[in-house]
Amino acid sequence: MTVHPVPGTVPAVVAVCVAACAAYLSAAARLRRRGDDWPWRRDCAFVAGGAVLVWGWCGWVPGGPFTAHSVRHLLVAMAGPVLLVVARPLTLALRALPPGGPRRGVLRAAHSAPVRWLLCPPVASVVDIGGLWLLYRTELLSHAHHHPALSGAVDLHMPAAGLLFSFAVCQMDPVRRGWGLPLRAATLLAAGAAHAVLAKSLYATGPPGTRFEAHDLRLGAQVMYYGGDAVDVALALVLAVQWYAATGRRHARTTARSGYGAGPAGSGGRRLRETTRSRR
Repeated sequence: MTVHPVPGTVPAVVAVCVAACAAYLSAAARLRRRGDDWPWRRDCAFVAGGAVLVWGWCGWVPGGPFTAHSVRHLLVAMAGPVLLVVARPLTLALRALPPGGPRRGVLRAAHSAPVRWLLCPPVASVVDIGGLWLLYRTELLSHAHHHPALSGAVDLHMPAAGLLFSFAVCQMDPVRRGWGLPLRAATLLAAGAAHAVLAKSLYATGPPGTRFEAHDLRLGAQVMYYGGDAVDVALALVLAVQWYAATGRRHARTTARSGYGAGPAGSGGRRLRETTRSRR
């Protein structure tokens, strides 16, 4: 995300976000009309994510140039993608699409090998956090400020990389193979540390080739540091809920196999097995 939105992109950004939100709400309404359950909180999360993207791209943000840039980065590359991902748009699309070509095409894409490896948490982390280090610790930000085409490419990369990373860490939608919770948690921890180190380095020294006032640079670095921590905590909460649910399901399966908690029938079955063993 460059310091200012590229001229002429605002209407396109607003149109894309509004169209995506309208499509999501329409699909959710279609599910409810046919009697399927779809939580309203997911609708709210997706609409909020779209609003955050629009605000980050087009809205007014306070502070000097670098502080405003940091706020936009936080909204477009971190907070907005997390809200969109927790709304589970791929799951909604698969449930709303009728059986046939479009649904098979979405499934084929979601289960493809390239998508699987892109959603590998370390790979997604390198694409996302590595792109930030490249932007801020080289002269890429300075060049983007003077070249609209490069600026537009950076603006598109930020939300795309943020969505990829959030999807890879959360993995709430069905893909060909889900990566384990320990790997996703370790990746989130490492990415959060890399982002924090980058923010601290910006507090001391600005991006090469740029000239920001000291107080503006430090305030923007603080926004990046603490805002990044807040988004990482939100992602960690998603992982904690998934871990809690997985532990509950694993405990329920173990209990069912052992016969405990099955009531009188389970107790009777255990007594019968013990009596049989004693007679033998």
